[in-house]
Amino acid sequence: MEHDAGPHDPQTGPHDPQTGPHDPHGDPFLRTRLAVPAPPDTFLRRERLAGHLDGALRTPLTMVNGSAGAGKTLLVADWVSGHPELPVAWLTTDTDGQGAGMFWAYLLQALRTCGVPLPGDIASPADANRVGDALPTRLAALLGGRDRPVILVLDEFDRVTAPEIAAQLDFLLRHSAPGLRLVLVTRTEPLLPLHRYRAAGELTEIRDAELAFTPGEAARLMEAHGLRLSPAAVRGVVERTRGWAAGLRLCALAAEQAPDPELCLKEFEADRSAVADFLLAEVLKRQDDGTQELLLRVSVLERFGPRLANAVTGRADAEAVLARLHRGNAFVQHVGHGVYRLHPLFAEILRAHLRMRRPGLEPELHRRAAVCLRTAGALPAALGHGAAADDWEFTASALVDDLALGQFFTGPRADILDALFSRMGPRGGDGPAPEIVRAAARLSRGDLAGGAVRLRRARERTGRYDGPADGTDTAAVRMGCALLDALVARLSGAPGRAEDAVREAEALRELLPAELLDRHPEFFALLLDHLGSARLWAGDFAGARTALTRAAATGPGAPATALPREDALARLALLDVLHGRPGRAERTARAALAETERSGIARPASSGVERLVLAAVAVEREELAQARALLDTAGESHPALRDPVLEAGRALVAARLHLANGEPGAAWKAVEPGVPADAVSPWARGETALVAAAVDLAEGRPQDAVALLPAVPRDQPACAVGAARVLLAAGRPEAAVRLLDRAAVDEHAGPAVTVRAALVRARAADRAGDAASARRLVAHAVTEAHREGLRRPLAEAGSWIRPYLPPGPRHRHRPAPPRPTGSPAPPVEELSGRERDVLRRLALAMSTEEIAADLYVSVNTVKTHLKNAYRKLSVGRRSEAVRRAREAGLL
Repeated sequence: MEHDAGPHDPQTGPHDPQTGPHDPHGDPFLRTRLAVPAPPDTFLRRERLAGHLDGALRTPLTMVNGSAGAGKTLLVADWVSGHPELPVAWLTTDTDGQGAGMFWAYLLQALRTCGVPLPGDIASPADANRVGDALPTRLAALLGGRDRPVILVLDEFDRVTAPEIAAQLDFLLRHSAPGLRLVLVTRTEPLLPLHRYRAAGELTEIRDAELAFTPGEAARLMEAHGLRLSPAAVRGVVERTRGWAAGLRLCALAAEQAPDPELCLKEFEADRSAVADFLLAEVLKRQDDGTQELLLRVSVLERFGPRLANAVTGRADAEAVLARLHRGNAFVQHVGHGVYRLHPLFAEILRAHLRMRRPGLEPELHRRAAVCLRTAGALPAALGHGAAADDWEFTASALVDDLALGQFFTGPRADILDALFSRMGPRGGDGPAPEIVRAAARLSRGDLAGGAVRLRRARERTGRYDGPADGTDTAAVRMGCALLDALVARLSGAPGRAEDAVREAEALRELLPAELLDRHPEFFALLLDHLGSARLWAGDFAGARTALTRAAATGPGAPATALPREDALARLALLDVLHGRPGRAERTARAALAETERSGIARPASSGVERLVLAAVAVEREELAQARALLDTAGESHPALRDPVLEAGRALVAARLHLANGEPGAAWKAVEPGVPADAVSPWARGETALVAAAVDLAEGRPQDAVALLPAVPRDQPACAVGAARVLLAAGRPEAAVRLLDRAAVDEHAGPAVTVRAALVRARAADRAGDAASARRLVAHAVTEAHREGLRRPLAEAGSWIRPYLPPGPRHRHRPAPPRPTGSPAPPVEELSGRERDVLRRLALAMSTEEIAADLYVSVNTVKTHLKNAYRKLSVGRRSEAVRRAREAGLL
């Protein structure tokens, strides 16, 4: 969509860009798309069609399906105006970025515009291309409870071609009855299952044949244009146009100006030339030369205000000319708020005529539009026109100078930018900006080598920052390089380079306008996320936590920052796992998942780290099947986030899972390849050595296991405890205890580490014949393990622990902690097998729809099982149900 130049938005009117609702791209909602079109003065109300449309009040679905120019939109708009008592939400669909997220964001805004109150848990999607199933579900529940149905009109629905949108819309319609009446205005057959609605008597249809004008209606239409024609002339024009509304209107407009209207219509009837010739002859050529030139030039614009039209045409009086053309019905439509558009058919014909009359001018017109729109701050439209002009130096510079480079990675506009710049080619511009954009595009697709090469070329053309930049544009170019440098450093495992990139960006930050930085919070959210992950790889856990915490708090609620916020939360959860705090890790990981769901980020656009964390927690709790399912989905991550931290974490969790299943060979295969990186990660190397040692112990090679311990860092409590366990298994209990004492494990670690440390000390006491100390330490370990739901540390302790356990249940012949005083008792009423099946999938963070598909049952059946499980567990929410079921030993 184009925007006018100047201090206001020509499509939405004056507005403060920091306030008001915005779409997933961060742009204000276009009010013209939410307004009911006003029929022209010459519109003819046809009672037979209006009466048929009244069926929309009785059936859930109404479809008005006809060809272009058949009068569909005006018919429905007129019908709506005849029922002022109805709540009507109107949305004209659009092709610009019309992914699922953008579609649903506008649909929600249409409902708000017509007065439907939407609660806070129905959030607008953050990703223009995707939306989760939770939104249609919640919206259906809301509309289904209304006393009076809302009429939702989706005009130009033929532009919606994504099957996922149609499926979600069908779900909404089926589950919101009787609170919703859906009216589709379309040129083509929609993807909805019309046969089902038709068979159930739930569909009102008006099709092309019914939309055609009858001779009587055509005569009245001609009279509305001031034409009184003989019945024969009317029949002739209806037969020639086959009742096509646009054709009849074209005839009427031509005949209005003719000295002999009937002769004009007869010549039109007999004329075998295309409609294009008619429009050029009867509309364009009736204008003066200057107006003809204006029409030809603005044909490259989809929507335009007077200032944009002036910029493209080089004149200063476009406002008056456009208003005159609109009043004269010259196929220039005023869509509101000072914005115009050409009739699509007329615009297409004008563009073809422009190429014939002014060959080579079209790219220059696009270039002028791009410059004007960039000055007005309408970046998306400026990029589109810059690309159409094949001016890639301008287009890439506009993106980089606006600090919008991060949009390649943050979801809402990533696909649009990738498609746009894929047309650039290898020689599209010689400056640094095109190379930066090429680097960003490759890195966003996970092409580290290609992105690094392009970034190196950009650096060569820009020069390293070694002092004050010579302008905002230069600083923005270098900022873009710094962002990509941080990403390359993260993906290649080079923490030092990431630190350098962030220091460079912080220095350059002072040279850029504050409003530019505020407009793109995703830039520094990404930068901090990259830095935090690089520090995590380096083993700088404190520094990583600082950077990731800042990233998670940047731009709260902003769609553009949703992905870095989600990834930062997930990696904070991973830090909790590494510190032995599974409970806190689970809560943080589920917060990351909630961020994903709330913002509409869908796999593989999300990071996947949170599912890796949940898999690690499941291993600690001996929920091995659940861990496997979560681990399988953890690989579905954004290509630009598949860094060494993720790869090493996935390999280590897989190895721990294999060890828990008694598969040492498979555990070694999981970690043996290693993770390629420029720098060695101390914790990844140490954890890998501990896995290898565990494999050696399992296969009866204790001395080989001890030989691996020099690679294990002793300053990290989890690694220190792992090394102590190896020493203990190799028959060196005193050395194991000394190691724990030196590492001060109990002071700095979480329960998953301290429980294991207590068990090492208990085993050492047992071997020394100190049964009292062993019993005390085991009791302490059991209490702490039960508090966190930990079973794995007790299971891997071995058979020596059994005499020290208090009486209690045994799980799979492995020690399990007793239920401490005050802990919740199992539910009075036993859960059914199906209810447990649902709860297990709930614990995997599956949605209601995913559970239904997995179990081959309906969504309503799943909801019934959940309701029963909630009642039996005395809870009211999903997270509470999972936690309560675990506490009761049901999962």
